[in-house]
Amino acid sequence: MKTSALIAWILCLSSNFSIASSKHPNVIVIMADDLGFGDLSCYGAQTFQTPHIDRLAAEGQMFTNGYCSASTCTPTRYSFLTGNYAFRTQGTGIAPPNGHLVIDQDIFTLPDLMKKAGYATGIVGKWHLGLGLKGQGPDWNGDLKPGPQEIGFDYNFLLPTTNDRVPQVYVEGHRVLNLDPSDPLWVGNKKPTPDHPTGISHRDSLKMDWSHGHNSTIHNGISRIGFYTGGHKARFRDEDLADKWVEKSNAFIEAHQHEPFFLFYASHDLHVPRIPHERFQGVTPHGFRADSIVQLDWTVGEIMKTLDRLKLREKTLVIFCSDNGPVMDDGYQDQALEKVGKHRAAGPFKGGKYSVYEGGTRTPFISYWKGTIPSGKSEEIVCTIDIATSLAQITGTSLPADAFKDSFDVSKCLLGTPDAKGRGHLIQQDNGGRGRFGFRQGDWKLTSHPNGSARNTVVEKQLENIKVPNFALYHLKNDPGEKINVIQKHPEVANKMKATLAKLVEAGRSRPQ
Repeated sequence: MKTSALIAWILCLSSNFSIASSKHPNVIVIMADDLGFGDLSCYGAQTFQTPHIDRLAAEGQMFTNGYCSASTCTPTRYSFLTGNYAFRTQGTGIAPPNGHLVIDQDIFTLPDLMKKAGYATGIVGKWHLGLGLKGQGPDWNGDLKPGPQEIGFDYNFLLPTTNDRVPQVYVEGHRVLNLDPSDPLWVGNKKPTPDHPTGISHRDSLKMDWSHGHNSTIHNGISRIGFYTGGHKARFRDEDLADKWVEKSNAFIEAHQHEPFFLFYASHDLHVPRIPHERFQGVTPHGFRADSIVQLDWTVGEIMKTLDRLKLREKTLVIFCSDNGPVMDDGYQDQALEKVGKHRAAGPFKGGKYSVYEGGTRTPFISYWKGTIPSGKSEEIVCTIDIATSLAQITGTSLPADAFKDSFDVSKCLLGTPDAKGRGHLIQQDNGGRGRFGFRQGDWKLTSHPNGSARNTVVEKQLENIKVPNFALYHLKNDPGEKINVIQKHPEVANKMKATLAKLVEAGRSRPQ
């Protein structure tokens, strides 16, 4: 073979190898908890810095129209893992402490997809999608099945519910970690004994007082929703959560550094109770809420350091997002409201957690892959529910016909392709749906409130319910803050959007077959 031909052959092999390798990048999805559009310095926060996340935004694609699919945690996580709008499935509102697994084991999930593509799959962090069978719930002292491993994850290290709900234990695999059989764990909805200490009976002992609803069992000086006893050796200290998430995430990455891996890192920051580690307490002027954002940023930096140490940064697609928008007082007196100052957690948007306004679901959204994704700011509409189908495209993996019914392929947007187009419409829901929707179509936004009431329309104030029209129409390009209802000026637009929304809800899917 002539030298020139040999060189060409080698270059061809090298090119083909590069293309094949690029189809199977490692994937890490980092999902923050209750992080608002304006809560990062790269998205406009001015009184504290988030340098590690800022770097991802500066060197990757930073989306200004990035969304989660719901304004509370359980439905967004359900939609992220199933590719289906949560409002289509009953029981996907905020999961209770003893809630059963809300994802049907027969559903083809995102981790199923990644396993099909040849990936090792893991989740570290907050779960809050229930454990155990319907009608039974979790067996806290036995095997917690079904759970993450029954819907496609090879490995899990979990906070089983969410930290303002009991119990405060870790779940690794199918078992509560470090549980002493002689001290069994009991979790219930009613006070176990008349003298069981609660946030009401022992309020003067709390290191963080409650403001509403979080006044049952006390652990670590903080009262929670629900009751539990026992399991004392298994209980964790709130301040150590972020360190544990980093430890377990890095261990998963190291264990699978020589094969494609998919890691869902589900941070609990900055959900209540906001108790960052002592080294982060007081680093911002806004109290523990913003301190927890700085802690979240640190965890991202630690994971990226591990990728660098293992020489995996250029082989890893990182997607950063949030499960819903911000809230200040969410049940604890942690001075989030008192110390908010000029900080605007939802940025320029109306509403926050629990609402279908933009502040409830439009959140930071960043895609980063060193050497593959160019730096840039995108105005295309993308959503956490789209990650599933987009990863199918990126990995070249076929989907069952009935999979990911509401998940659109926005892979070109995530990869920063010049001609990329995002989704054309998006249904936004609150916790349970019940007809309360935000429906975005291009620059138009229709809100539906059948009971004429909306919650938390101004994040920097106490949670409140106010009277609103059953339907309202906003033009987001001219009115991103949803301040001017133009439904009377554009009834034809509103009527078409109402019809389209009703059709999409009734159809059972929105992604074309």
